[in-house]
Amino acid sequence: MKAELSRACLIALLLCGIDALADPPSTFKVSEFTFTRPVNWEWVETSSAMRKAQLKIVDDKTKASADVIFFYFGQGNGGGTKANVDRWFGQFKEPRAEIKAKTEEATIGKHKVTYVQAEGTYLSGMPGGPQTPMPGYALAGAIIESDQGNVFVRMTGPKELVTNSLAEFKKMVQSGLN
Repeated sequence: MKAELSRACLIALLLCGIDALADPPSTFKVSEFTFTRPVNWEWVETSSAMRKAQLKIVDDKTKASADVIFFYFGQGNGGGTKANVDRWFGQFKEPRAEIKAKTEEATIGKHKVTYVQAEGTYLSGMPGGPQTPMPGYALAGAIIESDQGNVFVRMTGPKELVTNSLAEFKKMVQSGLN
């Protein structure tokens, strides 16, 4: 009996170990879109049912990190583009006029994408819950409009890291729309 139990534990450990060593996905699906993850961005298991994908960017020099989170709530859910842009800008301590808030609209394929940028003291945490002020932070976002429901992509982290990652962020967003 003891030998059988040890054997079963060994098999379970081997199976878990093999799973833990699996390569992170280079592509991932959110709603109807399949995105390509930048090679140097880490895959992170989602920490909430609201999050459909989660990535982490680590600055090799400073070890600072930024989070990239994909949200999808289904058709007709999650609110419209303007409401989400306003909510994202509202996640900064400073008034909108002081966070260098900007939006840019693009059409990629048959989808409208609204890109969002802001910088200042980001209030990390769930809206309505406890929030941690993060001075010197930036937010870059993309809202992909779709008949199947909008996809919301948000990158937050230290200003320099977010700014330096913006081109790869946009390339990743576009990868899902081609």
